[in-house]
Amino acid sequence: MTAWQPLDRKGMAARVAEDIPEGWYVNLGIGMPTMIADYVPDDREVVIHSENGIVGMGPAPTPEQDDPWLINAGKQRVTLRKGGSYVHQADSFAIIRGGHLDLCVLGAFEVAQNGDIANWSTGDGDMAPAVGGAMDLSAGAKRIWVIMQHNTRDGRPRLVERCGYPLTAPGVVKRIYTDLAVLDVTPDGFAVREMVAGLTLAELQERTAARLIG
Repeated sequence: MTAWQPLDRKGMAARVAEDIPEGWYVNLGIGMPTMIADYVPDDREVVIHSENGIVGMGPAPTPEQDDPWLINAGKQRVTLRKGGSYVHQADSFAIIRGGHLDLCVLGAFEVAQNGDIANWSTGDGDMAPAVGGAMDLSAGAKRIWVIMQHNTRDGRPRLVERCGYPLTAPGVVKRIYTDLAVLDVTPDGFAVREMVAGLTLAELQERTAARLIG
C-alpha cells in the first residue's frame, strides 16, 4: 500500500491556477484545462481566452448564471468576467497567431523530454480525427504548459523520451502538471519541481519513461 495519493482532476486544475501570474492572457485547451478557470482567484486579473471568440472567460456558471448561448470552444457553458468581451473567430485566431497569449495550457497524450507534445485524436473509438486549434496555440502562445495524468489507465507512462503519437508541435512544452508531480522541461531531462506528499523520486521514475532530475 502506497503512502501517497495522486491529485484528482480538481486538485490538478487548482494547482495550475496557483502558478498563473497576475495580468497574463491565457488560453485553456479543451478538456481538463478548462477546469483551471474555476480556480483562478477573483482578485487576480487573469484574462482567459477561448478560441471560439471569448476574451475574459470566467468559471463554470451556477444554475442562476447559466446561459445556453455562452459556451467555450469545448461547447461547455461558461461565464464572462467583468470587462470581458466577444470577438469574431478570425480576430480570436489573430490573437493566437500574433503572439499575444502569455500562456496556453493543453492536455496531452504524451510529452517528450525535449518538449514535443502529442495531444490530438487519431480517430480511435468515437473521437473525430482532428487537431483543432492546438497547432496554432502551440506555435503562437509564448508558453505551453501541459496538464495530464502521469500514466495511462493501463499504467503506461505519458512522459517519454520520444513521442509515439503524431506530434502536435515539436519542442514547445515548458512545464507539465500531472496527478503526481510538477516538472519542467530542461536540456538535461524532466526537472522535478514538486511531488505529491509521500511520493519518492524513485517511485516517480518508475512511472516515467524518461530521465528525471531531482
